[in-house]
Amino acid sequence: MADTEPKDAEKKSSKKLIIIIAVTVLLLGGGAGGYFFFMNKPADSAQTDKKDEAKSAEEEKKEEEADPALAEQYYELSDPLLVNFPPNAGAKIVKVSVTVLVKGEANATALKKHEPMIRNNLLMAISSLGADKAKTLEGKQELQATMLTEIGKVMELMTKKNPVKAVYFTEFVMQ
Repeated sequence: MADTEPKDAEKKSSKKLIIIIAVTVLLLGGGAGGYFFFMNKPADSAQTDKKDEAKSAEEEKKEEEADPALAEQYYELSDPLLVNFPPNAGAKIVKVSVTVLVKGEANATALKKHEPMIRNNLLMAISSLGADKAKTLEGKQELQATMLTEIGKVMELMTKKNPVKAVYFTEFVMQ
């Protein structure tokens, strides 16, 4: 009888070992399957997003070609902006010519309609920047960003949308 007890114990321990190994293999397999399932989803959606972006850009170009009134247009402010600085400033006067990129012919027309308010805000922006800061590249870039914001605010206020894409200096003279 003593001989049968170790055989039963060996059978029980080997069955337990087989069950533990089987459960471990199943868990690892399930974890690996879950990993691949969830990790492949974002990559597929990222590719779909890139395709959608490319598709929307293509659709936008087709719309612009079909209807030139929706194409981006440059609008040059009618006269240069002139700002006088105080005598102790680094420059006496600044002359800036500005061109604005807008989407659509109607928005260029709206820009022209509201040019007096836009000019006022741009003159104030140049004055507040100051002559010394306007001499530096960083100052000019800051002024450009401020002008983009100011023109956008006017368009938002007057037309309830901001079609302004960019602001460009076509002339920048300091004396």
